[in-house]
Amino acid sequence: MEKAHKEIAIPELPLFKKGKVRDMYEVEDKILIVVSDRISAFDWVLPSLIPDKGKILTQLSMFWFEHISLVCPNHMITTKIDEFPESLQKYKAVLDKRSMLVKKIEVFPVECVVRGYLAGSGWKDYKETGITSGVKLPDGLKNSDRLDEPIFTPATKAEEGHDENISFKEMQKLIGSDLSNKIRDISIELYQKASLHAISKGIIIADTKFEFGLTDKEIILVDEIFTPDSSRFWPVSSYEPGGSQPSLDKQFVRDYLEGTDWDKASPPPELPSEIVNQTASRYMEIYRLLTDKDTL
Repeated sequence: MEKAHKEIAIPELPLFKKGKVRDMYEVEDKILIVVSDRISAFDWVLPSLIPDKGKILTQLSMFWFEHISLVCPNHMITTKIDEFPESLQKYKAVLDKRSMLVKKIEVFPVECVVRGYLAGSGWKDYKETGITSGVKLPDGLKNSDRLDEPIFTPATKAEEGHDENISFKEMQKLIGSDLSNKIRDISIELYQKASLHAISKGIIIADTKFEFGLTDKEIILVDEIFTPDSSRFWPVSSYEPGGSQPSLDKQFVRDYLEGTDWDKASPPPELPSEIVNQTASRYMEIYRLLTDKDTL
């Protein structure tokens, strides 16, 4: 395990966008996505780093892009450093396994969330109203219950602050009915295909989120997919509806922070070393289980 990276600066490239975890640089008509070891929770970037996290997110996304390539095209060009422009070869040691050269895509301002189980903000909304993102659910459901069919529950894509759940009708107003219908159908198909693979490895994908863009009138899958930052992964062996589930994803960090006296309105505290180490272990474990690979 190498040292954790807070950021990887590439001074000769224009910075396209700096996210909570990813830094994006312009490379002519393409984008270089560099995934750091930063971790965010409750709309804050935490001061602690999770070793190898950037590599795991990149390699797991690459695995899934290849696994679901027949469902929807994606923005990935290559993750092989030797195929990057010559000017980037001197950064090979730090870019290797944590960077991706991708197509430059106009991204829709919507988080495309698919829920197969009732958890997180979906459970919170259901408890209050019986509805999540405009979808009326049956009465009497419990926390972490499996839904009869996966549901599509979009959210706003906030540049800063918290994404807000919206209804499908609101999504249609934002990007149009035809595109919304196609993206909803693609999202559910992606979730179902990935869920079949995951369940064969003893893992439930409770919910996940996607981002899409448009190029030449074609819908393109972008960013990360089915990673422990974007999905809830529950071991089948310990699944029991009625409460929160043991997880192999970022929920472990959220749960820890919920148990502290941090008010979520001021800068977050450092994570204890045991929480950092356990988080790193969980991320690596889900990577191993889903890809059948023991090393990055």
